[in-house]
Amino acid sequence: MTANSAFVIVGAGLAGANAAQSLREEGFGGPVALLGEESERPYERPPLSKGYLLGKDERETVYVHPPQWYAEHDVDLHLGTAVTAIDPAGQQVTLADGSRVGYAMLLLTTGSSPRRLPVPGADLDGVHYLRRLSDSDRIKEAFQAASRIAVIGAGWIGLETAAAARTAGVEVTVLETAELPLLRVLGREVSQIFADLHTDHGVDLRCGVKVAEITGIGGHANGVLLADGSRIDADAVIVGVGITPNTQLATAAGLDVHNGIRVDAHLRTSHPDIHAAGDVANAFHPLLGSHIRVEHWANALNQPHVAAQAMLGQDVTYDRLPYFFTDQYDLGMEYTGYVEPGGYDQVVFRGRTDTREFIAFWLAEGRVLAGMNVNVWDVNESIQHLVRTRVQVDPGRLSDPDMSLDEFPK
Repeated sequence: MTANSAFVIVGAGLAGANAAQSLREEGFGGPVALLGEESERPYERPPLSKGYLLGKDERETVYVHPPQWYAEHDVDLHLGTAVTAIDPAGQQVTLADGSRVGYAMLLLTTGSSPRRLPVPGADLDGVHYLRRLSDSDRIKEAFQAASRIAVIGAGWIGLETAAAARTAGVEVTVLETAELPLLRVLGREVSQIFADLHTDHGVDLRCGVKVAEITGIGGHANGVLLADGSRIDADAVIVGVGITPNTQLATAAGLDVHNGIRVDAHLRTSHPDIHAAGDVANAFHPLLGSHIRVEHWANALNQPHVAAQAMLGQDVTYDRLPYFFTDQYDLGMEYTGYVEPGGYDQVVFRGRTDTREFIAFWLAEGRVLAGMNVNVWDVNESIQHLVRTRVQVDPGRLSDPDMSLDEFPK
């Protein structure tokens, strides 16, 4: 490869694989290199805490492309290949073996890493973090061997793994520092629904607690000690206390980094030949008028197409609304929009929260900022329209299930 021809993608996950595909779909005929640190070919992460973890999905279903796709599309896939440095001036990346790869355009899809729990015992055997396919395999094995587990953190990963464990017949205790699960993301009104969901399914949910230590015997975790002195016995411990964007390469290369790699609406970094997409990108959103970093599958799915087009010189921007989904027990949910913590003044419900069949809308000054449909389907597009148009709505009409969402002004 030569520096004046190759497009190089660092990070071989969903975002990186989709970027390579988009480059080919857009007609780029030059060299494309996809460099991944893992030994697995690119795969999607949602099944790791959902269908694959539950044993519903076969392993092959998690991969983005069949093995032969990369050769068939002339994508030079390098697995087990760590990039150690970026030289923006020389338009080169350095690999762990000391070799260098030149680029005309560089895309960073380096993703994120689980935040480690800073307590004694956090590195014992039997303490699991969920980010990679191999992590999901080990947690599935733990479900088969354990009779009781402790989950530290009641965010999406913590709750999804708790649901999977209960479905597998394992006793589960969930430990959360906040007053309710997902409190920062959803607010008190909706967080309580998820708390009730898990307690109704037999989870011992303990909120407002602080973990002091993960205890062990013979080098293997056997429980969790809380700051108040109480102890939870566990055959395995799953930690889900958030993720941190992998910005080390960008920082060392002198790119603008703040809560991820800062990019403009074209997903271009502070260096014109370098773009970023996925978990690691803190992107300016034209509709919201601010930079946001979204740690969800939809960004890794959709941002790379815009990044690829921008790398090819097309005048495109990424303005899709944030979107995520979850499946827990018999609850399926989609969420679209964006609300800063405490950035709303009203939550309007349409439907029945007691049966968990409803839509929740987060409003500020009568305008819909986000909506979440729970066990109610084929409404997400209508919710997106409400969020995008920013029209003021009558909360009473919004809560009326007999009024179609499509009847609101566009």
